[in-house]
Amino acid sequence: MNILTNISSNPLMLGFIVLCVAVLALIGLIIWMYVKLNRFLIGFDSKNIGDSLTYVSGNLKDLQAFRKELEVYLTMVENRLKKSVQSVNTVRFNPFKGQGGGGNQSFSTAFLNEGGDGVVISSLYSRDHVSVFSKPIKNLQSEYELTEEEREAVKGNNTIK
Repeated sequence: MNILTNISSNPLMLGFIVLCVAVLALIGLIIWMYVKLNRFLIGFDSKNIGDSLTYVSGNLKDLQAFRKELEVYLTMVENRLKKSVQSVNTVRFNPFKGQGGGGNQSFSTAFLNEGGDGVVISSLYSRDHVSVFSKPIKNLQSEYELTEEEREAVKGNNTIK
């Protein structure tokens, strides 16, 4: 109790204690700000905001260059994808239905890309032999006459635009 009375009666001592508390509070605030600033500063050996902005700007340029390369690559992939087989449809049939023989051993299969271009392959099965035919398809049409089963295989591709 004697110390408190001594401090309150001596204004110089009271001022010194208030000053010490203020200095400790400011040191704590400086340390807190330093930690926040270090979290904010980005990049190797960043000492100020200018270094951080330079680092971020460099990363942004790298990211923009990567984006351009990716756009070119994706355009190329998209063009290749349009040419690839995107639809396969098979129709099985019996070419000898009225003659009482065979089964659904024969087939017509259409392999088409997005534009409706490709090929239709047909196989006619009989006990003696198997015949295989192919006809080119351009825009869902062929320059050769298509059988009913071949037309069905070509038109059965619903993914064609």
